[in-house]
Amino acid sequence: MTLILASQSAGRRAMLNAAGVPHDAMAAGVDEDAAKASLRAGGISARDLADALAELKAVKLSRRHPAALVLGCDQTLALDDGRLLDKAPDRAAAAAQLRALSGRTHSLYSAAVIAEGGEAVWRSVDRAKMTVRPLSDAFIDDYLDMDYANAAGCVGCYRIEGPGAQLFSRVEGSQFTIIGLPLLPLLDYLRIRGMLTS
Repeated sequence: MTLILASQSAGRRAMLNAAGVPHDAMAAGVDEDAAKASLRAGGISARDLADALAELKAVKLSRRHPAALVLGCDQTLALDDGRLLDKAPDRAAAAAQLRALSGRTHSLYSAAVIAEGGEAVWRSVDRAKMTVRPLSDAFIDDYLDMDYANAAGCVGCYRIEGPGAQLFSRVEGSQFTIIGLPLLPLLDYLRIRGMLTS
């Protein structure tokens, strides 16, 4: 049996590799922006949005590879007032996002769904609470000079496994969840399925 990660995320691939999980990675081929807009129009919560997008990716790729276990993942970020942030399209938007996060606590949801034969067969959603210290404009500029190329594709424009760690005064939750995958529940499921030794 093969595990296919329906993502090109370097962070998720690195987690799976570090945990010794053999896998292939392929783009899911999902129009995420259109799917997200449609789901948000229905008033979906940040948690359920991450779950729905992860399922969409897993199921779509699973239909092309029905014999494999296909892992779809997604992350959403909700500010303490409930507003959702998307990936910033450019550096100016990234700076604006970091100013919006400054001095506040947000929730980061990471969802993982496995599909087999075109149907979702397993799912996990985890939440981390992230408190960003007050950030000066000078720090934001320096931080983006240092890590924008790596963090540009990340919701919230940070990678906690890199210089983004400097943004935070407090973090509650799993490091795996923050990087983008509820890894420990996934490993449990892969052991149940016989892909990993129990």
